[in-house]
Amino acid sequence: MSKKARQLVGEAEKKEKSAQGFLGSLFGSSSKTEEACELYVRAANSFKMSKKWAEAGQCFCKAAVIQIKLQSKHQAASEYVNASTCYKKGDPNEAVNCLLKAIEIFTDMGRFSIAAKHHMSVAEIYETELVDIDKAITNYEQAADYFKGEESNSSANKCYLKVAHFSAQLENYEKAIELYEQIAISCMDNQLLKYSAKDHFFKALLCHLCVDLLNGQQAAQKYVEMFPQFADSREYKLVKKLMEAVEEENADTFTDAVKEYDSISRLDQWTTTILLRIKKNVSDEDLR
Repeated sequence: MSKKARQLVGEAEKKEKSAQGFLGSLFGSSSKTEEACELYVRAANSFKMSKKWAEAGQCFCKAAVIQIKLQSKHQAASEYVNASTCYKKGDPNEAVNCLLKAIEIFTDMGRFSIAAKHHMSVAEIYETELVDIDKAITNYEQAADYFKGEESNSSANKCYLKVAHFSAQLENYEKAIELYEQIAISCMDNQLLKYSAKDHFFKALLCHLCVDLLNGQQAAQKYVEMFPQFADSREYKLVKKLMEAVEEENADTFTDAVKEYDSISRLDQWTTTILLRIKKNVSDEDLR
């Protein structure tokens, strides 16, 4: 199969060269260029069938470059996305490069929802493959901004949640708090999402406790005034106990409150990490 693919690449290169020559310019270079493009796509698909992902990616990129010359912007962007899908199998950096080229074309065309989706894909590659959290945040943030501009608030909030999650992980608590509050308020206005507002207020309060107890206490009061149902939630009751433990500098009371909550509702990794940071502050106070 890869032998056939290489033959197709050879044919595509010949067509491309003949389209660029003097005779090509006299006798319909654009049709030859289009044929070259089709051959590159066929070669790419043939390489895909042989699991030759890098070669497939290269052919899709060559097709994209030709589509740009032919003024077929949307098709060029689509070929870059196809190339990215291939590169993801073994070269995440190149997958990102191809997606960024596609994003540039889509934003230039005013296709912001599609650009946002591809920014999410870039963010996911940085999050899981390349483990560059700062770049993941940047791309989730850009995706969220584009979604928001297109009134896709649900999609925007999904991205903002990722930004808040990683910002807290990197100890940028102020940014995380601002986003969790913003998302919680957005959920309060939506009948279907109203119940999840408590989770976002809860995470905002945990971030507050990493920074300052008094601010956390004031924020807790503010959230209950904004969303009275929060006061009846297990999350709020846990935070109240944690605040008392922090105020009393009592690490044992803190641990007991967390264990009691965890026995009914399992804590996820993020929450566990943040709680351990708060507890460390309490333990450090104990030692002074």
